[in-house]
Amino acid sequence: MSTWLSEREQRLVAGAEAASAATPIPTQIVSNGEYLPPPQSDTQKKVEARINELADVNGRHLGLSRRQFLHTSCGMAAAFLAMNDIYGNVFQVAPAEAREPELMLARAQSLAGQFIFDVQTHFVRDDFDHKELLGLADFASQHWNPKLKEEGVSSLARYKFQNYVKEIYYDSDTNMALLSGAPFDDPSWWLLSNEQIVKARELINDFAGSRRLLAHSVITPKQPGWMDEVDKAIEVYKPDSWKSYTIGDPLAPSKFPWRLDDEQVMYPFYEKAVKAGINTLCIHKGLLPPDYEKSFAGVWEYATAWDIGKAAKDWPQMNFVIYHSALRPFLELPDHAWADFEQTGRIQWATDLAEIPQKFGVTNVYAELGTSFANSAVAHPKFCAALIGTLIKGMGVDHVMWGTDSVWYGSPQWQIEALRRLEIPEDMQKKYGFAALGDANSATKQLIFAGNATRFYKIKLKAAENTRMPAFSEDRLAALKNEYTQASKQPSNLRYGYVRAA
Repeated sequence: MSTWLSEREQRLVAGAEAASAATPIPTQIVSNGEYLPPPQSDTQKKVEARINELADVNGRHLGLSRRQFLHTSCGMAAAFLAMNDIYGNVFQVAPAEAREPELMLARAQSLAGQFIFDVQTHFVRDDFDHKELLGLADFASQHWNPKLKEEGVSSLARYKFQNYVKEIYYDSDTNMALLSGAPFDDPSWWLLSNEQIVKARELINDFAGSRRLLAHSVITPKQPGWMDEVDKAIEVYKPDSWKSYTIGDPLAPSKFPWRLDDEQVMYPFYEKAVKAGINTLCIHKGLLPPDYEKSFAGVWEYATAWDIGKAAKDWPQMNFVIYHSALRPFLELPDHAWADFEQTGRIQWATDLAEIPQKFGVTNVYAELGTSFANSAVAHPKFCAALIGTLIKGMGVDHVMWGTDSVWYGSPQWQIEALRRLEIPEDMQKKYGFAALGDANSATKQLIFAGNATRFYKIKLKAAENTRMPAFSEDRLAALKNEYTQASKQPSNLRYGYVRAA
């Protein structure tokens, strides 16, 4: 039976919503429960202290308490200023943004037409009862999204449909999302069935009156009857793309690991997928613990990029989207990965992925950011910059997609803000040949946030005259979000999961 945190590990963590600082961005790594989060580092403690200092100073200037200030857009700016103070100039932010609400309002208005398409989101079915999943919020609140502490972590409701809609469509700037799932050897651990995923798509889109949610169907190669489920998906569910885990089960060594380039197992599937016109396969790769060679003995290689190139070359009609960009580190501070990068210029498994287009002469392999971005954007922004720089350099900016793995880590708004402000430092650009990311509305960031995925999924954004907003900006969800925003100017900024207890 699959397990998340062991009894010993559960004694070492606390709920992210209650145990992490109530800052606009997380100041320690949040775990979704698939791994034991590391303790808050000394550097992260300095960031948290600096955020509080800036909150006190700028809050007094605005007549607000620290807590009130940290809920404002100026509080978000202060958090990025604090990270620049500690990590160096990685985020684009001016000191005046932390004390002049007018600047933040003008910035928000300048971004009002930016389209955000999140290609990896999750929630769990109503009868899901594995409370081990609450560990995701604990880790997230301690390391990434401290405001999770304010709402408690006692209920799985945070991972269910109602809160999913709130966090994705109301508390963030996300316009469109792709709902995903995950397979487990233990069927009781399935988050959603394929039928439930497509029913959610139907429910959201019917309610909104527009296309707001896309749906995966999860495939389970080698498991009994898996091709029958593929046939049913093609005939009945009609997913927008497929989701798969070559490692079989993300939580424990599986009986059913498989390779993308297995000609007997996978090539018949590709033939069916291409014929059905559902030719995009999203594959979970990477995200294994530091002791992966021991804890995932015999199966860990299935989480690497070893099988992507040949499959992509043999099947140019298929698109292979590698979730989490195959980054190996998972729920651990990126310090060691950063040290390795400084020494070698390589990032474990992610660099292997970035080199596939050149090595195999293919253009049908893509990288999705997912938890790899969440795990590094605020825990080690320079490493995050190195990761994105590596992906763009090797695969092209038109082959990198935005995904947040929400709602495991709360509303994705803090991740959206992090990418909007992230820049690769000039010294890294020169040393490694990385291109600049540009400002919040740069062509590069527009492509990552939505341009690549909308082209990929053939989403037509019918813009009204003199605006970049799509037609569905006036749908029912948009109207309700406007009412929600007017009623409450403060997003929750919560993270869900586990953080390491102090």
